[in-house]
Amino acid sequence: MEFTIIGSGGCTALPKPLCQCNICKEARKKGKPYSRFGCSLYLEDLGLLVDTPEDIVQSLNYANIEQINIVLFSHMDPDHTLGMRVFEQLRLNWLEISQGKECSNPITVLALKNVMEDLNSIHSKYGSYLDYYENVRCLIKRKIVKDFICLDNIKLTFVSTGYSTIFVFEENDKKVIYAPCDVKPFPQNDIFKNADIMIIGNTIVGETLKNNFILKENNPLNNELFNIGEIKKLRDQFNIKKIIITHLEEDWGKSYDDYLNLERQYTNICFAYDGMKIII
Repeated sequence: MEFTIIGSGGCTALPKPLCQCNICKEARKKGKPYSRFGCSLYLEDLGLLVDTPEDIVQSLNYANIEQINIVLFSHMDPDHTLGMRVFEQLRLNWLEISQGKECSNPITVLALKNVMEDLNSIHSKYGSYLDYYENVRCLIKRKIVKDFICLDNIKLTFVSTGYSTIFVFEENDKKVIYAPCDVKPFPQNDIFKNADIMIIGNTIVGETLKNNFILKENNPLNNELFNIGEIKKLRDQFNIKKIIITHLEEDWGKSYDDYLNLERQYTNICFAYDGMKIII
């Protein structure tokens, strides 16, 4: 399996618009890998994309992606869904439509039942966007996944966290977990055991954050997000060979170089960056 981290950023772009902090200025000046697109993952083997943040068009172009056949949605938060108009850019051809030809190769859209219901609720006064893409323009074909689906030689399991989804990709004896957002508390499930790689988001990196903000123990962010100590416990509990932390927030106040330095302190824990290749 060959994965690419299309976007490693959090809910706020890096560089953040208007921000003049050193991290954002550096990202504007140097570009990748110091800047970060919204959180998304691509699986080359299947032409499979996970989530569509607002800047997904730009991130697909940056990564030079040539084919999208399948899109997974983890949950409905705006930073994971509001780039769904990419369906039009991937499949809509107004010149052919003007001759009465609709799209003949719709993108398969997969999600858990509750997530699909949430996605269908995103609408304008004319109705659900996904209804339009599927029923009017034939750009997509939605399918609800209950537990797992087999795609070619890859078994893809959907594990619910109640609101969001953790995806487990398995091929032969290889296993990759993708848990981008809203996965705390982490489900207790044997399927996570002995994974080769877990790519996980929503992790606070450090106690001193942007502008020397000190994250105190009673801060409510600690209830929603993991810290590095909790990530280590997940690694050890499930015997995961390697952890890659993604969904890295601009609020953490750390540059690409800072993350490289931090990696030297940890065992089998590293930090994602846009364009990162994972071949297993």
